Amino acid sequence: MALEVIDPSTGEKVGEYEETPEEEIGTAIGLADRAFRDWSAVPIAERAEPMRKAAELLRGRAKEYARLMTTEMGKLAGDGEAEAEKCAWVCDYYAGNAAGFLADRPAGTDAAESFVTFRPLGVVYAVMPWNFPFWQVFRFAAPALMAGNGAILKHAPNVPGCALACAEVLAEAGFPEELFLPILVGPDRVEAVSRMVVKDDRVRAATLTGSDRAGSSLAGIAGAELKKTVLELGGSDPYLVLEDADLDAAADTCVESRLINSGQSCIAAKRFVVVEPVVEEFVERVVERMASATVGDPSDPGTGIGPMAREDLRDDLHRQVERSVDMGASLLLGGEVPDRSGWYYPATVLADVTAGMPAYEEELFGPVAAIIAVDDEEAAIEVANDSRYGLGAAVFTRDVDRGREIAAGRLEAGACFVNAFVRSDPRLPFGGVKASGYGRELSEFGIREFVNVKTVWVGE
Repeated sequence: MALEVIDPSTGEKVGEYEETPEEEIGTAIGLADRAFRDWSAVPIAERAEPMRKAAELLRGRAKEYARLMTTEMGKLAGDGEAEAEKCAWVCDYYAGNAAGFLADRPAGTDAAESFVTFRPLGVVYAVMPWNFPFWQVFRFAAPALMAGNGAILKHAPNVPGCALACAEVLAEAGFPEELFLPILVGPDRVEAVSRMVVKDDRVRAATLTGSDRAGSSLAGIAGAELKKTVLELGGSDPYLVLEDADLDAAADTCVESRLINSGQSCIAAKRFVVVEPVVEEFVERVVERMASATVGDPSDPGTGIGPMAREDLRDDLHRQVERSVDMGASLLLGGEVPDRSGWYYPATVLADVTAGMPAYEEELFGPVAAIIAVDDEEAAIEVANDSRYGLGAAVFTRDVDRGREIAAGRLEAGACFVNAFVRSDPRLPFGGVKASGYGRELSEFGIREFVNVKTVWVGE
């Protein structure tokens, strides 16, 4: 079977890649395992050299890789360049900090010497999504490889060129060629291949960024094998707008977050929870700003919203909007599939959103803002937490102490921002709670997810 690459802006086939046969997957695991055993013995300072080179390659090829992302999943060209730059940042970050994060930690006991050391686990199976096809890979790869692990990458089937390019960067940078190996797998084979890979004794752990359904499946397979998983799953991030918020700044930030990656981001603003005294003014600002976003060719610098990555994703989003309107939501903007080639969807605003509607209960993975009116701060917090998801959240208020208290102590999410939109940053741990997954990526916490935290006791 072949994986077809369809340009989301036209709906036309632009490429084809052969899937990886089952026997070659087994071979790849063996190669990665052997490469890991040599790589894990390399001092961390020496591991940093190819990681820095990977950063150089990513920066030098940012335009090339942006074009690839645009072709395969419709990313805006400027966003693709920024994504490549961010990947370079995470490579440099771990090249410079991994040694400190993984240094032995003395422990005060009655032994002659006792300490904690951090040792790599082995080959990690990484299942990555299409929406940030380079960043999601390097967000995992930079800490995992610096920790001394190897990896098998199963990328999304609509971005096979991106998968191969990520592996190419690491090999050209000087990492052992067989340490990080991609496999190309179509949607019909994913579960069977994941089961085969995770059950292999040479694979020690797994990580997945994707839907909660996919995460649950992989976790079930790994759990039966007693293997660790890290899952970064969906989100329906609430953005709380309180009565003392700077409404212009809040609207700017909320709309910018909602339209990141044409709305296809797990940590984008999705539910705007607004207290009654300022609902009308806030809605007016949001509609104005959403309406000003230009839908068009993702390679055009003036475009604000490109196509959605796949036709089925666009159609599913439209059904969620239609069902919400049928259940009583007010359609203030958009909500119609445009009559043009490609998988476009306009900036859409739904108001009067209430519990039970898809716009309230489900993740809307596209340029759709759902506005939920509430009486006061307490009701806003209650609605924000009334979700199966818990990835990110934000609160807007002129009282920074008030915002800090809500963000730190009252919102059920893995990352909470005050007067800013949620984002991932190599210096901060990233991950969620509830159906948004578990474990952390990035920072010192992320690099320690796939290591053996080992106690060493030395007697007299």
